[in-house]
Order: sequence, then C-alpha cells, then structure tokens
Amino acid sequence: MDLTGRAVVVAGQAFSVEQGRVPDPAAGGLLLQQELGGICGTDLHNWQNGLPEPTLLGHEAVGTVAALGSGRSRDYLGNPLREGDRVVYHPRNALGQPFGYRGLESPFSGGFAEYIHLDDPDACVIRTETDPRTAVLAEPFAIGTHAVIRAEVQLGDTVLVQGSGAIGLMVMICARLSGAARVIMIGGPSGRLALARRLGAHETIDIAVHSEREARHELVMDLTRGEGADVVFECAGFLPAVPEGFGYVKQDGKFIECGHFVDIGEVPINPARHILLPNIRVEGIWGSRFPHFVRGHALLEQLDLPIGEMVSHVLPLERVQAGFDALNGTYSLDGEDVVKIALARDPAMFD
Repeated sequence: MDLTGRAVVVAGQAFSVEQGRVPDPAAGGLLLQQELGGICGTDLHNWQNGLPEPTLLGHEAVGTVAALGSGRSRDYLGNPLREGDRVVYHPRNALGQPFGYRGLESPFSGGFAEYIHLDDPDACVIRTETDPRTAVLAEPFAIGTHAVIRAEVQLGDTVLVQGSGAIGLMVMICARLSGAARVIMIGGPSGRLALARRLGAHETIDIAVHSEREARHELVMDLTRGEGADVVFECAGFLPAVPEGFGYVKQDGKFIECGHFVDIGEVPINPARHILLPNIRVEGIWGSRFPHFVRGHALLEQLDLPIGEMVSHVLPLERVQAGFDALNGTYSLDGEDVVKIALARDPAMFD
C-alpha cells in the first residue's frame, strides 16, 4: 500500500493536523478508513492538563476496513471480515495498552485521523450493522454497561444521574434497560436535557435554572419522597458534583463514581456523614473491559431509540480546536447546544 493521510496531533494544548504515510496493516491487524471519532471528556481533561509529548488522541471511533493484515479474516466474535465492512473497537488492546493515546512512534493509532491502524490481532474489533452516528457511541455505551452492571440496578429502582453528557446519557439508558422505574437526570444545557427526556429520563433538573446546590437537593428530595435515590451515578466529571451526589443517596443505597477518568484534583468528603451513617455502597468505574464492550454493542444494535442524535456536531479534522473549546466552555457550537462532538474524515457524509 502507498497511502498518505491526515491526523490530529496535540502537544501541550496546541493542535495541528499533520500529513503522513499510513502504515500497512500489521500481521493479524487492520487498517480502517475513519468515519467518525468522538471527543470524550477524558480527551478534554487530558488536553486541559496539557500533553507533555506529541500525542494522537481519539479512542471513540468507527470506520470501515481499508485493509486486513495477513492472517486476519474475522472479528472478535468470529464474524467474517472483509474490506468495506464497518467496525467498532475497544480503545485498548489485549494487553490493556490504549490505541488513542500513543505518540508519533505509532502513526495513525488515534481516532482523530483519516485512517486508524489497529496493530493487535487480539484487539476487540467487532463488525457492526449500525449507522456511524450510533456506532461511534459504542465505547461510551460500554462504560454505561459496566457502570450499571457493577451497580446492580434492580427492577423498580429510582436512579439519579449527575451529568447529561455522553456517559450520563448512556448510564441512563442502561439503567432503564436494567429495570429502573424512575430516572432523574441533573445537568445541562437545556438541549442535552431535552434529548435525555427523548431517550427515557423521567425528570430532568437544569443546573442553569437551579444553580444553587441547596435548590437542587430540595428538588431531588421532593421527587423521591424525601428518601433520595436507590442508586446515584456521578457522570459529570466535575469535582463539586461528588459530595453533592452523596447527598442524593438514600439510606442503604449506592453511589457510583464514573465521571473522573483523569486526575483533576481532590474534593473533601466526610466519611461518617457521606458514607458510614447512611450505610451506602461506593463503587468506582474505570472505563470498560472487552466483555462490557461486547455486551454493550449487542444492546446498541437492538436499541429502538434515537441514540444517534447524541452526535450533535460533526466537524472536519481542522476544527478540532473549536470542538474542544466548546466542551471547555459554554457547551454551545455553531448556535446549537453540544451533546457529543465527533471529528470526521469526510464531514460531507453527514450533511
């Protein structure tokens, strides 16, 4: 093969789009032609902290098979693979090493590029029948799957989700699938909350309207007969949301932390008041593993929900800075509320 392509590179907080030679697929690996690469909150937090070395970001991606490495003919589930098939992949290889956070010594290893080189024959790559806007959500949906499995959501539970971004929305959907009878979402802006209601939230609390923590607490208590929620998921990735979320958990309930995948600081917790006296269980969710990705994708292919609407903006690679600025600021871009921003090799495909 003799291909060249473009890829987004970030060094410190500076983005550039670089042209380079696309590697031939490794033995047992795959080369994908990218369709969409989602910007994740983890990407945002790493960028906020500054990347010390030039790095290829993008770990939520979907693409079509451009070439198969020698010996590769099937996906992780044993389905036959051919050039042109659409696939999704888990963001880590079989050894747990990330695809989307490698340096320039691993060209085209990130999802913010025209091509994606998956060099591990044991990586979790799955052929998908879903459309690209839905398929690009496979990785965050796997996190929602992991979180709800670990939380052991029960039939009839009241669930509260803090944060109306992609992870919060995925957790909400998975909680409904697991039998939650009532789901309350706290977040914003209003466009995200409107989508949350279309995807199954029973009540939403807009943090722009109810900007004071005490006001939100009063609303939650009113909605839960003064008890709080059986399960609270912190998906906002905002430090003050953690102690606030503890206050929403009912006696003997559960608090699930899945919003802070990057170290952005510390927050004060009162062990007696927040954890011991209410006798709650606390769980931490670190991304997902291959089994969660497999389970989540199977659900994603069957969902009768407008989940693809979550991709509110599709941008060319050259507008990567605008995408990160929107997620770092007002959550608005081109006059519309941002839910999920994805970068595309060819944005015209999504007009």
